[in-house]
Amino acid sequence: MSAGDKPDYVDKALEAAEKKIPGKAGERFRGPDAVKKNRAMNEKITDALRRGFEKLTGKKVPSKVSN
Repeated sequence: MSAGDKPDYVDKALEAAEKKIPGKAGERFRGPDAVKKNRAMNEKITDALRRGFEKLTGKKVPSKVSN
């Protein structure tokens, strides 16, 4: 996570979506240390989403939404 490890709205949205994955597949996204374990993977995912948004729209992601 950028900006001093403070999650932005995009990071929080991904973490919330991961917690809703049912069954055994979703177990790795729940628990007290799940966010810490998945942080590197989540950062790659959210970075790719930001790049895709910027490429598609030609605009930067608003700083209010993303670091």
